[in-house]
Amino acid sequence: MPRAKNTYHHGDLRAACVSAARELLEEDGGGALSLRAVAKRAGVSATAPYRHFADRDALVSAVAAEGYRELAEHLALAHPSPTTPADLAEIAIAYVRFALEHPALFRAMFAEPCDPEHEERSAATAAIWTYVHDLVHAVFPEAEPEALSTAVWSLVHGLAFLYLDGKLDATDTEEIAGRIRSTVRAMLTAGAAVERG
Repeated sequence: MPRAKNTYHHGDLRAACVSAARELLEEDGGGALSLRAVAKRAGVSATAPYRHFADRDALVSAVAAEGYRELAEHLALAHPSPTTPADLAEIAIAYVRFALEHPALFRAMFAEPCDPEHEERSAATAAIWTYVHDLVHAVFPEAEPEALSTAVWSLVHGLAFLYLDGKLDATDTEEIAGRIRSTVRAMLTAGAAVERG
């Protein structure tokens, strides 16, 4: 007896699931995000997403990996070859703007449970860390790159979440940019003063 013909057809199921997941995240912040909801949004059977994602965490990891790649592109566009503290501040502004323009995606990248073994997410996260490390080293070649990279990323990331969580007013883009510039400058000035002391 011949096997039943598979009636499932989709050009790129994985991409459709990731796209549907991003739409759902933007709509409600992830509360209703499930593989079943993604299947419904993508117009495929309830079991179809399992062909690419073992569970919700794996799907969120794929969404986050896409977000990390987009963030890296966004930062590179802010300043392609930074060499000064002012350039570093402009990249910090771009980081916070990315978070504010894509709040659900940013939260999925940094606050959602994920699959720690997800290779794509791990590689994308490592690429962001390398970018920050190389950026800090280019601007401050004499500084200890690990510690300063961690400090810079922590500061900017913290600012992003303070704005996202409404702890800082995010209504005025110029005020946001000014606050980020002055905060980065204050951290770098204080750090230089400590090193001299």
